[in-house]
Amino acid sequence: MYGTLFDDRDGKTYKTVKIGEQWWMAENLNYADSSKTASLMGKSWCYNNSVESCNKYGRLYTWAAAIDSVKLATGIDNPLDCGFDKNCPLPDTVYGICPPGWHLPSKDEWFSLFNAVGGKATAGNVLKSLSGWYNDENGMDGVGFCALPAGNRNPYGSFNYNGYRALFWTALQRGEVDAYSMYLYYNNGYAGLNYDFKLYAYSVRCLKN
Repeated sequence: MYGTLFDDRDGKTYKTVKIGEQWWMAENLNYADSSKTASLMGKSWCYNNSVESCNKYGRLYTWAAAIDSVKLATGIDNPLDCGFDKNCPLPDTVYGICPPGWHLPSKDEWFSLFNAVGGKATAGNVLKSLSGWYNDENGMDGVGFCALPAGNRNPYGSFNYNGYRALFWTALQRGEVDAYSMYLYYNNGYAGLNYDFKLYAYSVRCLKN
């Protein structure tokens, strides 16, 4: 089952898809208005700083941007720089920079997606897009999730792995410097979670509340 999501913050419309009991965005988030969302200031990018890349792949966000850390700040014990070098107290549902009515997926919600498409061992093949992956190692896009290999930006400002990897933030942190992400690789049908520096910039997919 397919639908659309209108983000009235900037007027963009996204494709959505129901997989199992969950409604997912079927495109990566491409929201960039740092005047409305201060967490985005200096913490989101287009791959290789190319607008065309944002139009195709969406934006890449640090974990602090993805969780909308400024909005979560409540005072001296939860300051505005929450997101890196801080073990941030988080609510049960992290709405983050997702459009109203949607939220940043938890670890368990990602695993629910994997289970709905047959399990982690083959979920990568089901979730990856039909084109765009290095060496034609494309997926079957079996449920309309259409995961594109958007790559990432590292903390030193370099962009890497476009065509090779799709990486999506979760709402779960591992500690002061790490948070969990979902990954898909070009040469593997597996889908799983790993932890990475919060200063890396990855894609965001939102899940309906």
